[in-house]
Amino acid sequence: MKVLVVPERYCGPASSGNGGWTAGALAELALAGRSGVVEVTLRLPPPLELAMPVEPADDRLVARLEDRVVAEARVVADELVPVDAAAPEVARAAETAYAGLRSHPFPTCFSCGVDREPGDGLRIFPGFVGATRVAATWTPAESVADPERPGTTTLPVAWAALDCVSAWAADIADRPMVLGRMTASVDARPHVGEAHVVVGEVRGTEGRKTFTAATVYDPDDRVVGRAEHVWITVDPAAFASG
Repeated sequence: MKVLVVPERYCGPASSGNGGWTAGALAELALAGRSGVVEVTLRLPPPLELAMPVEPADDRLVARLEDRVVAEARVVADELVPVDAAAPEVARAAETAYAGLRSHPFPTCFSCGVDREPGDGLRIFPGFVGATRVAATWTPAESVADPERPGTTTLPVAWAALDCVSAWAADIADRPMVLGRMTASVDARPHVGEAHVVVGEVRGTEGRKTFTAATVYDPDDRVVGRAEHVWITVDPAAFASG
């Protein structure tokens, strides 16, 4: 039986898993060594350090904790439209206005948390480069390298890099939200030590739902990975530790 475990390092809110990392870990099981687009739906906040059995159910893989479905993944044929690139110098300048430096609903977040040390969290700090688009630079650290593919990140880390950036385009500081669904494709693993640009944008809203997209570009301006998301507005107090 396959098992999904979210180590504490990969938290989003302090008491639950980073949505992108969790989705990427389940997507990796669904792909089973192939490439492709995977849609992952998070039904519950992913628990930390607990083994979740993963079993097939119809056309998807389902991760459960006891009798509750935590997440499910399925390979899809979606065409993911990338977010327009931003020049590295523009992305770097935008980071100085990162709203999370002023107020952050989840400062422990592996992807975008300001309380994470360099080399521990990804510290992707996007700022606005347009009315609905944000950008940041990201240089993967050796600590997120894949031991089986030296020099590149793990697949879940690549998904984590595609996660939170677009939520900042949707003003997550003033409208806290968590990931409900993420559909992504990683075209090439990000290379450790190379400066990438991560961009995100808002593509619509509907009640408590916000629809966004994100793309990671390598130093040669090639698409590394792309994603689309559905975010759900929440009370951050419900995700506090303890």
